[in-house]
Amino acid sequence: MSSTRSRHWAARFAVLAGIASAVFAMTATAQAEPLWPGGPDIPGVPAIIPPPVPVAPCSTEARACMRLSTNEAWLMDNGKVAYGPTPISHGMRGYETPPGVFKVSFKREFHWSTMHNAPMPYATFFNGDIAFHVGPIEKESHGCVRMTHEGAKAFYEYLWPGDRVEVVE
Repeated sequence: MSSTRSRHWAARFAVLAGIASAVFAMTATAQAEPLWPGGPDIPGVPAIIPPPVPVAPCSTEARACMRLSTNEAWLMDNGKVAYGPTPISHGMRGYETPPGVFKVSFKREFHWSTMHNAPMPYATFFNGDIAFHVGPIEKESHGCVRMTHEGAKAFYEYLWPGDRVEVVE
């Protein structure tokens, strides 16, 4: 009878020890692998390596840069990216947004297109009737550069008449 009792207590002890070790394992702090030998290894601390600096495909004179092939645009300051890339859409076949170097001619916070009978919030015109403005970036346009609300507002606030706009393939 005593051997049955000993086995019973041993089994209880084993179960309790297993539960205690599982709880301890869950509450113990995790060990992170260092980024480099001797580097930071504190769990929950983000990597110290900075993200890559965005590079735009335009010259140092550009204040706005747009790449048609990737549907991206940037605001520039002395060759460095000040904002972006921001997603865009541009002219569809037959209404292509031309590559080239242009100057901002004027801007209107609340422009109405009489040609297309449509609103063009934060319109910044740079090539005749072509402008950066808020619009659905999922669809191609009739030549204008459609942007998200945030992107169009940033371009509107940053650019001024006479600023250089470069559009590349």
